[in-house]
Amino acid sequence: MALEQHSSFVAILDDDEATRDALLDLVESERLPALCFKSAEEFLDSTAGRDASCLIADVRMPGMSGLELQATLRCESCLLPIIFITGLGDIPMAVRAMREGAIDFLTKPVDDAALLKSVERAFQQYREIRLKAVEYESFATRYKTLTPRERQVLSLLVRGLLNKQVGFELGITEYTVQIHRAHIMQKMEADSFAVLVGLAAKFAV
Repeated sequence: MALEQHSSFVAILDDDEATRDALLDLVESERLPALCFKSAEEFLDSTAGRDASCLIADVRMPGMSGLELQATLRCESCLLPIIFITGLGDIPMAVRAMREGAIDFLTKPVDDAALLKSVERAFQQYREIRLKAVEYESFATRYKTLTPRERQVLSLLVRGLLNKQVGFELGITEYTVQIHRAHIMQKMEADSFAVLVGLAAKFAV
């Protein structure tokens, strides 16, 4: 079964041209666009690389290794899903890669079906990451419209305090808390207070 088509693409990183060509043929056979890179440095220099939905990367390459690239991307807060492939891997290397968030760690010669399943998982993770990013951006935009006092009220309400307790904490009346709460609901465009609390807790307000 072909993988779900996606508007983005798969980035392929390997210093061996024959391996790059084989991976490119495999990915494109699933009607997925792909872009190849011959080194980690070339990938980092490309503005297109970070727009990929999935990165298939060799571990051992001249210059920067795949694991060093993974660490660099993490430092940049780039959560691009990575599938590592290697002909000279070992267990500590695989454990490190997976602990740092790799989708998979496959040995060469790579089984085509296994790799495509890993790509499918990578695309799913990418979609989840993008969805969360969009949700956070939307929440943050609305949150910025709150006054400092409204943010204080929301923070205390998220902790589970009642209106009366919030008023006591802030030195204001319960009625004033109710007014702030109504304004918060309106500005945050929340269907219910439970939904608002859930979003606020999710994004650690």
